[in-house]
Amino acid sequence: MPCNKNNRRRGDKMRAKANFLVFATLLTCFNLHLDAQWVQTNGPYGGIVTSFAVSGTSIFAGTVSGVFLSTNSGLNWTAVNTGLMYTNVSALAISGTTLFAGTNGGVFRSTDSGANWIQINSGLTNAYIQALAVIGPNLFAATAGSGVFLSTDSGTNWIAVNAGLLNWYVQALAVSGLNLFAGTERGVCLSTNSGASWTAFNTGLTDTTNVFALAVSGTNIFAGNLSGVFRSPDSGPIWTQVNAGLTNTIISSFAVSGTNLFAGTYGSGVFLSTNSGASWTAADTGLTCSNIYAFYASGTNIFAGTNGGVFLSTNGGTSWTSVSTGLTNTYVQAFVVSGQNLLAGAAGSGVYLSTNRGADWTSMSNGLTNANVRVLAISGTTLFAGTDGGVFRSTDSGANWTPMNNGLTNTSVYGLAVSGTSLFAGTYGGGVFRCTDGGTSWTQVDSGLAHTYVVLCLIDSGPNLFAGTYGGVFLSTNIGESWTSASTGLTGSTINAFAVSGTNLFAGTNGGVILSTNSGTSWKGVNEGLPKSLFVTTQYLPIKCFALSGQNLFVGTSGGGVFLSTNSGTSWTAVNTSLSDSNVSALCVSGTNLFAGTSVPGLWRRPLSEMITSVGLPLAELPTQFSLSQNYPNPFNPSTTIRYGLPNRSTVTLAVYNTLGQKIITLVQETQEPGGHEVKFDGTGLASGVYFYRLQTGGFVQTKKLLLLR
Repeated sequence: MPCNKNNRRRGDKMRAKANFLVFATLLTCFNLHLDAQWVQTNGPYGGIVTSFAVSGTSIFAGTVSGVFLSTNSGLNWTAVNTGLMYTNVSALAISGTTLFAGTNGGVFRSTDSGANWIQINSGLTNAYIQALAVIGPNLFAATAGSGVFLSTDSGTNWIAVNAGLLNWYVQALAVSGLNLFAGTERGVCLSTNSGASWTAFNTGLTDTTNVFALAVSGTNIFAGNLSGVFRSPDSGPIWTQVNAGLTNTIISSFAVSGTNLFAGTYGSGVFLSTNSGASWTAADTGLTCSNIYAFYASGTNIFAGTNGGVFLSTNGGTSWTSVSTGLTNTYVQAFVVSGQNLLAGAAGSGVYLSTNRGADWTSMSNGLTNANVRVLAISGTTLFAGTDGGVFRSTDSGANWTPMNNGLTNTSVYGLAVSGTSLFAGTYGGGVFRCTDGGTSWTQVDSGLAHTYVVLCLIDSGPNLFAGTYGGVFLSTNIGESWTSASTGLTGSTINAFAVSGTNLFAGTNGGVILSTNSGTSWKGVNEGLPKSLFVTTQYLPIKCFALSGQNLFVGTSGGGVFLSTNSGTSWTAVNTSLSDSNVSALCVSGTNLFAGTSVPGLWRRPLSEMITSVGLPLAELPTQFSLSQNYPNPFNPSTTIRYGLPNRSTVTLAVYNTLGQKIITLVQETQEPGGHEVKFDGTGLASGVYFYRLQTGGFVQTKKLLLLR
């Protein structure tokens, strides 16, 4: 605050103090309005929760964007990540008063309830941690590809303990007395001597692939994999499949509460067994998220970590309530602005409302039985939400929602648009539907639409209606009655987003931005300054979204962050300072701010004035720190793109490894200039499965996982 320093030099202490108080008040009331960078907003809440640990009244949640702490049974959460350099937390464990976090960058330790963390990887040859377990003074870490490691000194030093371990890709650990069970890609192994040796524990386990979850209940151990639930006496090893009543056999997690056994699935929520797995019933009332990654049980209270935050049951699983306030870990996919109100749609978390520029958010999901909100639209005072469970309508500013799916034969809604009195829904695999009665009933309108995967976009441009599909752009001039191809000059066949500025129609594709100035009759690429592949120089990063502020056009990319054009796409400039996630899925201009929804950790805000000068010119930027982005697409077949950022000229090594830690290929090994960089990895000839890519430059080292599926 230079003005305050000048005042002090003049001796005007009273005025300096007053200025300071005013400035502090502004920061509090307007949530860092003056910050010269992107800042994360306080919500929406939710996101992917992968693990829990409990110490007294403190509940810790591990997420894909760090560790959060609740001291009031989940009513409120606070991020506790200082020193946690890798925030993709897959496992948590507590030994005495010490808290451990397993991440994609190894193990971290906190001795002050998560307030501060230090990395403890000495001897740990694989930094991708899948699970943690404690037996007395022994701490065990399961890794993706290098087996199990043991520490006897609170994680200061590690040694591999893999003798007899059938497979070194270990995904789960469970403890029963002195017995340690490991769930691997080839079944279950048991160690009775702190990991010094392992024996197979697979008799009767008809499907020994990918054991995702283990649990001990009384004298039984339970294993969950792609084929459901298996039970064995813990002195076994004889397994019996126990799936009666399970409608989904992809088991991702377990919890034990007294005689109740809970099974979390990938895609169908929670199931409960009160008879040791002999039979199962769905236990999903109030649970709006279907992917269950973790549980914590305490008496009749059960916490579930999902793809949409934390849910709590206080009645043994009979019903669930979202308890995610403060959990700023969301994947924001959609925006809509209504006056001073900004509504955000999140993956798994529903709809949230802010009336003060993101300083506070309120859940607006009552009646929204599917919380994976992909798109939002407004017609007059009526709001519509497109979800994986169809279309929902709200006539009271989002306070209550009603499903409006009569005639909608495909409920995976990826696009919504309003044209006069007509509402259009674009679906994933079902084409386009039209409604003329406020969402009450739908009619399919697909004549001439050669591709039924309408991935996001329906946009009204005068009398013309455009649909973006996996096979290009289609145009209707008669409110959807018939469609014709409008893809001449298209450089990417998958359309992800549209924007209209005057007579210019922009489309975001899987190969950059294209522009039409003649209502879709022809298109041309407008990508100068946007990031593109190092090896395929004509291929640009996918464009996921647009936002307009006057004549200024912003794009959100998959892996490259946010870019600005002030000249109708002729050139682009990066505007990414302090934006920690480069996968931008939604953009919106509200008032004097630009909001960006990212995959993690949620929603960001930046004043437009910081990116656009008074004469309309973009402000140039370079990365302020080293960064490695998640590959795109992921899973992939056979190729994927990896992006990274360099704040200064650096010697870079980027390599891909298998789960055994063996190097597959070195993608980059050279000195590179500062800025955003991109490299393509082609997995042709490799087997399906998990691989890892590792970036090293100077003192910066980061590893991420990629998945090849054929």
